[in-house]
Amino acid sequence: MKPARIAIIGVALMCGLGAFMLTSRKAPTQVVTISAPKPVSLTDEILVMNADVSMGTLILKNKDFRWQAWPKEASSSYMIKRSEQPTGEADVDGSIVRGNFLAGEPVRKDKLIKGSGSGFLSAILPTGMRAMAINIDSSGANAAGGFILPNDRVDILRTFKDETAGNAFTTETVLTNVRVLAIAQTVQEENGKKTLSGNTATLELDPKQVETITLAQRTGSLSLALRSLVDHNKTVNIPTAEPEDNKLTIVRFGVSQSSGGK
Repeated sequence: MKPARIAIIGVALMCGLGAFMLTSRKAPTQVVTISAPKPVSLTDEILVMNADVSMGTLILKNKDFRWQAWPKEASSSYMIKRSEQPTGEADVDGSIVRGNFLAGEPVRKDKLIKGSGSGFLSAILPTGMRAMAINIDSSGANAAGGFILPNDRVDILRTFKDETAGNAFTTETVLTNVRVLAIAQTVQEENGKKTLSGNTATLELDPKQVETITLAQRTGSLSLALRSLVDHNKTVNIPTAEPEDNKLTIVRFGVSQSSGGK
């Protein structure tokens, strides 16, 4: 074999051996550091009441409410959240409570109002509604024995002399499912027992119902009949007054009719 060919073969073997040695070496181990994800907060801070608060109370900052952790999934848009409203304490300070709260209950925006110097009733009265007082017997004879209290629902009845029936006394239902805003109550002691009495009942009415009750008081005496709690949300037909012809619309056994007023 020629020396030149032997030299070429030798060079090829040396190159192959070098390549084998390079590929047989282990690559250095690379250490990859993975940062743990930041924990996602599942709670938020909301305003809650410190103690039981009744309707009409003026709540004050640092006295009646506080921030408290609350599960985000259990929160609602009505709650005051620190993440969305960091000035919530100052915003709520001096508000009037439109509904009762229990201790630890979240402060709801829809149950608060700032009266801006207005009276209590005007602050809690819904938009478009009116507050009107009617005379009732202080003994409770025409107000379910004195058991009617604010936020109860009542039917209003008118008792009058019916000229078409020989001036016989007749009682008709004037309005149904009316909310009582207030009872002018006094607390008296009788044989160690507390009884409630009042001479007026303040009702929540719309403008037409105000006309109806005003006319009804002029044409007879009014009485209140307490409704069952389960009937509060039932839809009822509300009669209206007709001042242009001095008539009063009344309901008897579910049928509306008009009677002449004087």
